[in-house]
Amino acid sequence: MALSDKMNELKDKAKEMVGQHGDKADDAVDRAGQFADDKTGNKHSDQIRQGADKAKEGLRNWGGGEQQQ
Repeated sequence: MALSDKMNELKDKAKEMVGQHGDKADDAVDRAGQFADDKTGNKHSDQIRQGADKAKEGLRNWGGGEQQQ
């Protein structure tokens, strides 16, 4: 099996997992955003929240999940 085949297999598995467990992925992004917000002393809350929202949207699109607002 070529390296590219293995990478594609791993990508497909990750995509499947995000599709099945999107809520957990969203929670992880929220926790990471909160961590970043805490570490910056809440100076960049709006930008961090926007980035987290975009990350969650991207994960849902990539994983085949439904768009949530």
